[in-house]
Amino acid sequence: MDKSPNQNIYPITMNVNSRGHLEIGGCSVVELASKFGTPLYVIDEDTLRKGIRNYKTEFTSKYKESLVLYAAKSFICEAIAHILQEEGAGIDVVSGGELYVALKTGVSSSKIYFNGNNKSSEELALAVDNEIGAVIVDNFYELELLNQVAISKSKKINVMLRLAPGIECHTHEYIKTGQIDSKFGFDLSQVDEAVQKIAKLYHSLRLQGFHSHIGSQIFDLNSYSDLVRILLERYASIKETYNIDLTKLNVGGGLGIKYTEEDSPPAMSEMANTIVNAINENVERLGISSPTLLLEPGRSLTGPAGITLYRVGSSKVVPGIRKYIAVDGGMADNPRPAMYQSLYSACVASKMLEKNKEVVTVAGRFCESGDILIKDIELAQTVSGDILAVFSTGAYNYSMSSNYNMVPRPACVLVKDGSAEIIIERESYQHLISLNRVPTRLLKYKSIPAQ
Repeated sequence: MDKSPNQNIYPITMNVNSRGHLEIGGCSVVELASKFGTPLYVIDEDTLRKGIRNYKTEFTSKYKESLVLYAAKSFICEAIAHILQEEGAGIDVVSGGELYVALKTGVSSSKIYFNGNNKSSEELALAVDNEIGAVIVDNFYELELLNQVAISKSKKINVMLRLAPGIECHTHEYIKTGQIDSKFGFDLSQVDEAVQKIAKLYHSLRLQGFHSHIGSQIFDLNSYSDLVRILLERYASIKETYNIDLTKLNVGGGLGIKYTEEDSPPAMSEMANTIVNAINENVERLGISSPTLLLEPGRSLTGPAGITLYRVGSSKVVPGIRKYIAVDGGMADNPRPAMYQSLYSACVASKMLEKNKEVVTVAGRFCESGDILIKDIELAQTVSGDILAVFSTGAYNYSMSSNYNMVPRPACVLVKDGSAEIIIERESYQHLISLNRVPTRLLKYKSIPAQ
């Protein structure tokens, strides 16, 4: 039986050609680096589509009323949004910018859900104007603000309440979100007050259900069983106390992916079995109606579909300690190792048939000692000019990238069936200063014409 994409380090189209070069989507990545430059993000369309289809099949075959919402924060651009639309997925957005991309590319408003802990009135107005699927409300301030926005536009908007269920999942501290001490969501003790405010005061809000996202890179599926139980017990309590039938249940995302050989994430089918079984058991136990199920995968879709290509430059040997090889990117295009101590797998893309001969530490080009992409990895012998491919980089790399040290952000290409097309252009130096403005009094200095 095929593994689900999140259980593979490599994109499903990975191949080694007769020259010993790595291929993704039928394209030699060495040729991609030559044509498009480095660093370069590469997204394999087949891997992304297979992941979306797996989620849809696994959940809808077990629980008909299910909707997959792609978590745009992991990586969104217009091309990705068009693929999501073709595959029938919705989008979970967390900013006005992500919402704008979804709307601009024609994603059905009814399939857009808006998360976030401090949405502005302008962002909420965009959501209300376009009558999106629901605004997922995070706190009392937002309840009042959203009601005011909806009243000003004479509209009624669907809402879900984000809850912090008090579940500690086993992942990095910075990507845990379901514990009691979290910046996200209503504490369970605040739920009744929030429901009462919607029922009695905020008549422009239509409560549909609860949402919770307990974290990211999750391997222990028991966390989802606990989450479903806690949320559905609240559904039963709301029905009994206020005679309100909640119709939607959003369990968030967070399924882990395989970054290294040591990682062993559950399959999408296992996640579906766990969540659906928990819903069915608790619906029967509590005597409530079965809600529509929403889930928000992000990393598990784009993560395995993406690789990043770098060109090797300098090297340095610290006698008796380690050898460093430096590449032309680093923490500005992939901040995750510096932020989360994330681990990655990599290879020398032009030497796939050669044995790994040396242990090296892959250092980035940025002016921080902590700019280390991979520590102590065994690779084929490298020389300046070699192309290094780092796997499982499709999620949270471009979306968290920066212009640190005034370095332009990389391009991104989409590969499929031997074709590679730019979906995000490489930034130029002119892009870096395009929003700069200089007061007239400072213009006495001559500038050097850009080359």
